[in-house]
Parts: sequence; C-alpha cells; structure tokens
Amino acid sequence: MEKLDNIEKLIVKNVNFSFGFKEILKDISFTLEKGKIISIVGPSGGGKTTLLHLCSKLLKLDEGEIKNSFISSSFAFQEARLLPWKNVIDNIALGLRAKGLKGKICNEEAQNIALKFGLNKDDFAKFPKDLSGGMKQRVSFARALVVNPSLLFLDEPFSALDIGLKKELQNLLIKNIEEKNLSVLFITHDLMEAIKLSDEIIVLKAKPVGHIKKIFKIDEKRILRDDEFVYNKTVQILKDKDIISSFELELK
Repeated sequence: MEKLDNIEKLIVKNVNFSFGFKEILKDISFTLEKGKIISIVGPSGGGKTTLLHLCSKLLKLDEGEIKNSFISSSFAFQEARLLPWKNVIDNIALGLRAKGLKGKICNEEAQNIALKFGLNKDDFAKFPKDLSGGMKQRVSFARALVVNPSLLFLDEPFSALDIGLKKELQNLLIKNIEEKNLSVLFITHDLMEAIKLSDEIIVLKAKPVGHIKKIFKIDEKRILRDDEFVYNKTVQILKDKDIISSFELELK
C-alpha cells in the first residue's frame, strides 16, 4: 500500500474550459498529493464548481490535461441528493452495492458508519422526507466515505449547516482524513473553513475569466488549528492584496 500512496495524485495542467462562447476557466494548473487537502475559494462565477466537476469527470475537458491516479473517489454535494424512495441505510449503502458487495455486508458497513456520523438506530429506517437538513448531510457524508475512497470531492457540503453541526462534521472529516490518509478537493465560500481544513488554498479570480490568482499554503498541523489560529490566519489572509482583488473587497 505504501507504494500506491507514492503514486496516487491528481494533476491538473493548463486547463481551459468554456460553455459555448463564454470562457469559464483559463490556464488552471495544480497538483493534489496523496493525503493532502486542497480547497478552492473565490467569488461566485469564478468557475469553482466547474473546476471541481472537471476534476471528478462530471464534465468533459476542453483543453489541457487532468490525470487522476487515485484508486477510487467519491463525491459529497451541497445538497444531500438522497434517493427519496430509499431509507437511510439503503442510501448509505448505494456505493457498496454498486461494488457488488452482498446485502448483509452492505447493511453492516452502512449501519456502522451511520452511527459514527451521529445517526441513531431509530433513524435507519427513515426516508429522506423524514430527515432534517443536518441529518440528510450526515447521510450524504456517510454514503461518500463508506466506500473508503482515496479521493473525496466536496462541493460546499457545510454551507447550509448551523455552526455546531458544521464543526462536528468537519471534525469527523478530519478524523477520517488522518486515519485513512484521505485526499480531498473541495470548494467553499468560507475562508475560515478552508483554513481549518486545507493544506493549500487555491484562490480563483473571476475577472476577466476564472484563473488562479494565488495559492496559500497552511503548514500548521490540522489538530493544532484551534479557533484562535483560524481567526488570526483569516485576518492575515484577508489583508492580502490578491484576496482583496479577487473578492473585490474594500478594506478601510
């Protein structure tokens, strides 16, 4: 496994993308190494979601190159996107069943991870219509992680959650990252969230077309990034001229 860890990576090189005649992304290049987390931040319309979808092959590449040597990957969206006709356990087990695992094993694995993500046994037979927004997102995370992916794509999965639940799910994600050497590529509007989770923060600027304005590296160990560290680092980054330019901030 150690040998595989050395070669698993996502390489994005000179990527350009357009919808029709409208340029969305231009000359995007970065590399996500095994066990690392890269967040993509920037204003609306900067191409963050488009870039994530290109990396996860939800969109077809126009120009450039994306090499993904990770063994497996999964995706958690901003909306939970649960199947309304399946209960909690069946929704979590979707990926396991797609891999051909037997029903009993699928159910056991799904139940185990559901409990880790704060769901109760009483919730197992519930359908999405009976779940709160926070519970749906717990199911979404459990579904993404139960298949033990090498690479996890996240599309603003915390944005609709209250502060307490957001912090709880972030900590659960960090635990999975550390225990399983998981790699993550995610987009967010929340700079503090990016600082708490990321090894690198890619800043996309929208004008005249989505491009990388700057990359910040966060060297502090995630376990040491308490609220004070995150707050101070956020203040520091918000003073950066490239951040001010990218987000069109006016600081006095």
